[in-house]
Amino acid sequence: MYDVNKGYEIAKEFYAQYGIDVDKMIELCDSTPLSIHCWQGDDVNGFEKKEGGLTGGIQTTGNYPGKARNPQELRADLDFAMKYIPGTKKVNVHASYMEADTFVDRNEIEPKHFENWANWAVERGIGLDFNPTYFSHPKSHNGTLSAADEDVRRFWIEHGIRCRRIGEYFYKKTGKTCVINHWTPDGDKEFPIDTIGPRLRLKDSYDKIFAATEDVKGVMDGIESKVFGIGAESFTAGSHEFCMGYVMSKNSDHIILTLDTGHYHPTEVVSAKLASVYTFSDHVLLHVSRPVRWDSDHVVAFDDETRAIMDELVRLGKLQDTYIATDFFDASINRISAWIIGLRNTRKAILAALLQPVSLMKDLEAKGDVSGRLAVSQEFKAAPFSLVWDYYCQQKDAGVGLEWLEDVRAYEKDVLSKR
Repeated sequence: MYDVNKGYEIAKEFYAQYGIDVDKMIELCDSTPLSIHCWQGDDVNGFEKKEGGLTGGIQTTGNYPGKARNPQELRADLDFAMKYIPGTKKVNVHASYMEADTFVDRNEIEPKHFENWANWAVERGIGLDFNPTYFSHPKSHNGTLSAADEDVRRFWIEHGIRCRRIGEYFYKKTGKTCVINHWTPDGDKEFPIDTIGPRLRLKDSYDKIFAATEDVKGVMDGIESKVFGIGAESFTAGSHEFCMGYVMSKNSDHIILTLDTGHYHPTEVVSAKLASVYTFSDHVLLHVSRPVRWDSDHVVAFDDETRAIMDELVRLGKLQDTYIATDFFDASINRISAWIIGLRNTRKAILAALLQPVSLMKDLEAKGDVSGRLAVSQEFKAAPFSLVWDYYCQQKDAGVGLEWLEDVRAYEKDVLSKR
């Protein structure tokens, strides 16, 4: 291993000539919460006492050995992964990860079914986020919040209501805002004739959920869109236009838009949407994933779009106003490695974005010096931010470079391989 401290001093000298306070940027990066999705660890199965696999246009590919089989194993795996994910963390839980001795349907869930999650989070000093699970259920096959069957729709409205109350429970237990993400896979494999009816019902369902829980405190609610899902390729009730229209029409301090990096057409990128959304909204919920041709939820890479998203948030001055969560599930590789790689890449992109001379580039732009702006932005693509990243990881005892990889391999041999 090279001298990390020496490399850091060299990097500090480089950045100082552009007026960048590296220590301050590390502090900003470290204090930005990243919400770790629990469902990477068990292939989105959850722990309800029921039969049936994934539905709702979701698929997890691969069958790598060692996935978590129960809540205790999942939390243990998260504990191990979090050692190598530097910075402020939260954990994002789906409603299907409830814990009960007997079957409890989703319109009956209560805070007590998530008490173990809350106690675990409190012990670690981290926050919890939450998600209603509007899929993988007998009542989700013909729509949920947009269902034409009013009994089915009432079932899912009650689920949403109970999820917001569980979110408040998480807030009260941890003292940290609980961000709830509302996503429904409702759609049609073929082109429907009535395209507004489902959306009017979806709007009414959201309205009823929020009206019934208007006393809830400490919760932010993201409304998430999608282009399509498997089995619903031709129509999605909760499209981008619907979700953005709903959020903006509410003008609410807690109802915000969710932007998922995999939920748009291949030629669209979230980095290009952020400024438009922030023109009309104070906050955004960002789901970081990696689509490969469609919403395939690959492990987050340190790629151009991930970097462009974080660049944009820093340049907008909206990094601290954005709730950042990861959302991918890869069962073809070691699941703990997937967590560590994806979360480290997300954090690394934040640090790289902070270590840029934004003020200088904005000044050049204001003066009309577009040549200078381009020159500076391109020069910083090769800036020595990796030396700062290594120092940051060393300071947080999170493993420099690939130091974590051998520990994961040992954990796989000693723990995962015996499941």
